[in-house]
Amino acid sequence: MRFIIGLARASHFGPTMTVTVTSLLLASNLWWEGPAFVIAFGVFLGQLLVGFTNDLNDYQDDLKHKRSNKPLVSGVITNIQLSKAIKIVAPIAVVVNIAGPLGIKGGLIYLFGVGMGISYNLYFKSTLLSPLPYAIAFAALVSCIVVATDRRPPLWLITAAALLGVSAHFANVLKDLDQDLTSGIKGLPQRLGKTNSRIICSGLLILTTLLLNHTHPNTPLLIIGLVAATITSVAPNKLMFTALMITAVIDVALLLNAAGSLIGSSVI
Repeated sequence: MRFIIGLARASHFGPTMTVTVTSLLLASNLWWEGPAFVIAFGVFLGQLLVGFTNDLNDYQDDLKHKRSNKPLVSGVITNIQLSKAIKIVAPIAVVVNIAGPLGIKGGLIYLFGVGMGISYNLYFKSTLLSPLPYAIAFAALVSCIVVATDRRPPLWLITAAALLGVSAHFANVLKDLDQDLTSGIKGLPQRLGKTNSRIICSGLLILTTLLLNHTHPNTPLLIIGLVAATITSVAPNKLMFTALMITAVIDVALLLNAAGSLIGSSVI
């Protein structure tokens, strides 16, 4: 049981499940439930890989800052066990995504997004281009599902997903920004500082909500989305990512409300 708990914590369970549920909801609007669940499972496996590699790569830094909430630091799971889990999950993720409903095109697009998430963990995290993998990975997530139905992903959908991804990056960094700087981790948010990063995050969330509402107006969800996005500008650093997740769910509701435009989009 400790091992399972350790794996769940190493997967960054909250964000992983949010992304998985989002993919399930979107897929359900374009497929019937059977393929949608298979797509969501493939997405889940990909997110496991991103979370696992993040914790494994950050182990020494987490140990340095005594982040006992991390499973490797607390000893709930070992580096060897996590490495083995990555080796087991990786081929299954490839097979499920390429051989499943996403097909070769959709599966490769999603796996490219997973690769960008892993590349962030291993390289981009400490560069000025740190938001890039988030933007590409989130855009790939929604695009792969649309492409799998032989449709061209609309520009508004790709843009909204990319904006949401970048805002997630800024929100996620804020809670550890000071410790990151002492460790020499200098991605774009760390270089811009807390105040600027918070402003950018809130601004991107508001822009995303406005974009989705413009695609298919829905006044109640628009108001809720804007209020939730604004709250992130004053939320404590440790709670900001949670606030973003709530806003993301609202934005997804707006996205699904606009799903009719997806069905009518041009065929590839």
